Amino acid sequence: MRAAPIIIGSARTEVGLPAGMAILRAGGAAIDAVEAAVRCCEDNEDDHYVGTGGLPNARGEVELDAAVMVGSTRHLGAVAALKGFPHPISVARAVMDRLPQHCLLVGDGAATFADEQGFERAELLTDEAARLYREALEPAAGAGSVGTPESDAYRTAARELVARLAPHDGAWGTVNVLALDEGGEMVAGVSTSGFPWKYPGRVGDSPLPGAGIYCDSRHGAAACTGRGEMAMRVVGARLVVDALAAGVAPVDACRRMVLEAATLDDPFSSDVRVLCLTPDGRHGGAARRPGATYGVLTAASDAVELVEAAVP
Repeated sequence: MRAAPIIIGSARTEVGLPAGMAILRAGGAAIDAVEAAVRCCEDNEDDHYVGTGGLPNARGEVELDAAVMVGSTRHLGAVAALKGFPHPISVARAVMDRLPQHCLLVGDGAATFADEQGFERAELLTDEAARLYREALEPAAGAGSVGTPESDAYRTAARELVARLAPHDGAWGTVNVLALDEGGEMVAGVSTSGFPWKYPGRVGDSPLPGAGIYCDSRHGAAACTGRGEMAMRVVGARLVVDALAAGVAPVDACRRMVLEAATLDDPFSSDVRVLCLTPDGRHGGAARRPGATYGVLTAASDAVELVEAAVP
């Protein structure tokens, strides 16, 4: 007997999970539910870590990463360092659906593909995000500290910003959405503007299969948020799914990933979080620091339930 439809998401996906569940309740596909939920997050200008309103890189440009992965086939579509398109999750899906010979497009190539497919361009840097950027730069910026991309002073300032600036207070990071539909299909989707003030061209774990996202309908789906470089170094999402395949309970599988990341030296250390979903509808989450939550919405739910992530 198949599990009932369910959709879960990292912090701040509460704005999108109901749209995804509406599709699942109507008998729709998990891929459509995930895309719809993530698009709502990308449109939320109060969320400065995804889509329109995302915080820019050290050059003042918003670069977006996103990926979607289907569990039954392990097909993946992803984009990275994409500028000027407000819904990278949809561009990522189009890579999977319309460019099956590839999995990941980056930078100008991703933008060219998005143009070819007719995706709408938009200004991603909102007034609020620009204000936060200017305020963040002021303490470190002397005359000429941010100049042309070719200048040594600019590159030094960019490195200093990455080292100096921590994420803002409150929930932050990549948005992750995992869904199971009535047919038993599982899909994972992720979207982010990346670490604020990042070095131009930096790509984190989000669009990389195995690192920030992994989905296998035989065992489960997982996605990471927080310090992407740590998830990359431990291949975090795949580590979780492999643990699920070995029979480890969802919350313990997530704990294993966080503990593994904690063994690595990282001078830029910040929180690492992961959540997972199994083919029978069980779920779990873990974070390096207390207080992290993730959202759960079932076909029988009246509202998104916030579940506290475990701390190893």
